[in-house]
Amino acid sequence: MNILKNGKFTGWHMTTILVAFFGIVMAVNFNMARMAVGTFGGTVVDNSYVASQNYNRWLASADKQGKLGWNVKLSLSADRHVVIDARLNGSALDDLNAVGDALHPLARADAIALAFVPQSDGRLQSKAALPAGRWDVQLSLRRGPDIYRISEEVQ
Repeated sequence: MNILKNGKFTGWHMTTILVAFFGIVMAVNFNMARMAVGTFGGTVVDNSYVASQNYNRWLASADKQGKLGWNVKLSLSADRHVVIDARLNGSALDDLNAVGDALHPLARADAIALAFVPQSDGRLQSKAALPAGRWDVQLSLRRGPDIYRISEEVQ
């Protein structure tokens, strides 16, 4: 099928090709921008300069935490309570206090403050259950002067 009249390529043909090409490019760009804005909940840090000033302190804190030798695992129980299993050399850590928050990854739900109660098997379980969905759980575990921070996604 010949789309050219009399076999000639005219300015109208070139105009049609350019309009179609740039129309597709713009449609894809607008769609990608809409999806990006709709799925990103905000900034990672509010001020990168201030965050950079604390970087060495954060590294030292992470190194100190690593030297504690704690093995900490987070999970969800069947009824969606956060469960902390903290161990040192295979034994459950006693006298462990834990507090934290559950944050929705896209900030589409309010943060949930988490408090924990000890269980008979040495683990800690949150008092509040989490609603269905993905949650970023950020916890601070304290045992005497030692502090262990963990951030993990649970579903």
